[in-house]
Order: sequence, then structure tokens, then C-alpha cells
Amino acid sequence: MPQPKRGAGSVTLYDVASLASVSTATGSRVVHGLDRVRDSTRARVLAVIEELGYVPDGAAQSLSRRQKDVIGLVCLERRAPKQQYDIENMSLLFYDEIVRGVESRIRHLNWSLLITYLAGKVDGMLIGEGIVPSPFLARLAERLPVVVIAGNPRERAADVVTADNRSGAAALATHLIEDHGRRRFYYVDGPATAPDAQERRQALMHVLRGHPECQLVGSSHGQFFVASGEQAGRALLAMDSADLPDAVVCANDQMAIGMLQTLTASGVRVPDDVAVVGFDDIFPASLCDPPLTTIHQPMRLLGERACTRLLDRIARPSSRHKLELLPTELVLRSSCGCPPGTMTRQPVPRLRGSRAGVRTAALAPLAR
Repeated sequence: MPQPKRGAGSVTLYDVASLASVSTATGSRVVHGLDRVRDSTRARVLAVIEELGYVPDGAAQSLSRRQKDVIGLVCLERRAPKQQYDIENMSLLFYDEIVRGVESRIRHLNWSLLITYLAGKVDGMLIGEGIVPSPFLARLAERLPVVVIAGNPRERAADVVTADNRSGAAALATHLIEDHGRRRFYYVDGPATAPDAQERRQALMHVLRGHPECQLVGSSHGQFFVASGEQAGRALLAMDSADLPDAVVCANDQMAIGMLQTLTASGVRVPDDVAVVGFDDIFPASLCDPPLTTIHQPMRLLGERACTRLLDRIARPSSRHKLELLPTELVLRSSCGCPPGTMTRQPVPRLRGSRAGVRTAALAPLAR
């Protein structure tokens, strides 16, 4: 057929599909960035789009599909205490990275992102962890496509995209035991409603049960704030000297930073007297003294993959719900006992039975 001129307004999706030797359905999936298209086919269609200068008419597409080309993001703002300094609002924390990942996924698709709270005219919704109870989530998922970010891996009512928290937390605890000989653990837990905190706690208890020479000598509950770590640090310092731990595991980096600062201000040497580790690998963790050993979870990739899953769910609303676990990395610095100046990243292999375990394991109670 005659080839339309580059940038010609008459170029249609049918022209692109015809020249690329694919169906219009496949061409549409490539245009909207959906999954289930071979890489070679996607590359061929994109090359034709570039050659013809095809530009999708977003308004026309939205009308023809009765879609708005808008996805909603529901995330929970955890408010730090008023006296808490600005690390809680520092850039590149969890939801900042999630938004960056989502935006990078929709930027070239002519879709928009609406930050909302279970309201607004959207085609589908991304929901942050621990915000919507499962029964309500099931009812919401009957009305529109939903994907939960960092949600409960046992969730059955919606798609879930989350980091492999169990494998990451288990790798961290195993490193403390097998590489540094730590035996007496203190755990700073996260919010009771946070599925990722539950997974990390379960993983620590699993590792301790596999090492009978180790024990949990104490624990505190926090809210993922630096202030929670500081409070836990004061509780630890009030313990009888005979019961003091030689390792503190925190459910996230912000609490680990608060713990580390409280201990060092009281004359406790980290890591000589006690190791302190976190989870997330936020930027401030690398600036601590000593720099914080932690687990890196791919926050931006969480946003990208959750958005991809939601777009696919919008295109195929009747498909089966899926759980996607993203791999983590063990980030070794010196707060765990590694030599000063250490900065290495090690991919964390999936814990054997991790996927089955997170779907069926009961919550293990914390020792008191």
C-alpha cells in the first residue's frame, strides 16, 4: 500500500498494523504499552510508528473505548510527630519513588495519574499497602481494575506487586548470624497494618528458629518513623545489661536511623557493641555514621510493574489475579560489623518456598 508521509494526520493504527504485519489488536497493545507482545514484534511495530510518524489521538481513543486514560493512586501519608525533623519528607522515600515509577510507565502513553483517596473518575486504581481492608478491596475490585502495591501476598481479591520481603529479611538476619556471629536479637517492628512489616518479622523469626543458639531478647512496635526508632532505642537502653542484644533489626531504614542515633548518643558503639540494620535502602541510610547495612527494595520498579499490571488488567478485566514478587538486594555497609568503607550489593536469592510460604504461613508472635 502507499506509505503515508511522516507526521501525516491521516496515519491510523490500521496503517501501522498493516505495515508491521500485525493485527490492529497487537498494534494497539504496543501503543498502550501492554504486556503479552513479543519483544521482536514490539520493536517492529515501534519502528513503523517512528517511520510513519503515527501519533495516537488520545481523546478519540478514550471516547471509542469509553475510557478516560486516567489511573488513580491511593497512598497513605504517615504523619510524623511535629517535632520530627525533615527526613520524613526527604525526597526519594517510598511513595516518591513509586510515583516516579508509575509516571515513567505512562509518560509516553498519553495517560494521566490522579493522586486520590478512593474517589475520582479513573479507569483503574493503584492502592498502597495497608490502606484498604481485604473485604472492602474485594468490593472495590468488582467495580474497577485494582492493583495493590506492597500488599499482602496472600491477598486474593486483587493483583499484588510487592518486594520479596521474606527473602530479603531472611538474608539480612542470616548475614548477621553466619558472618558476624550475632546471637542476641532485638527487633523494631512496623505498623500492624503494614503487610511488608509482617513479612519481614516472619522472616526474622523463621531464621531464628533455624538457629537454636540465637534468641530474640526484646522487641518494640513502631510506625516507620525515625521517632519510633529513637523510642525503641531508649527502651533498649533501659533493659537490664544482662539482657542487652548484640544486633538490632529494624523493619525499615528510618527506624534504624533513629535507633542508631540514640545508641551512639548514649555511648553505645555501633557495630562493636551492637549491630544495627534496616530495610528499604533510602538515600539517608548511606549518610549515617556508620553507614547503614540494609536491604534494597526496588521502589521505583514497584511503581512501574504495578502500573504495567494495572494497564493489563484494564485491557483484560477477566484475567486471573496475580502476585508478583520483585527481587531484593543485600546492601552491606559497616553498621552490621563489616569493615569501614564497605559498600557492596548482593542479589538476594528467593527463599525456598517463599511464594508458597507467604500465602500460607501464620504470623509468628514476637517474644516479649
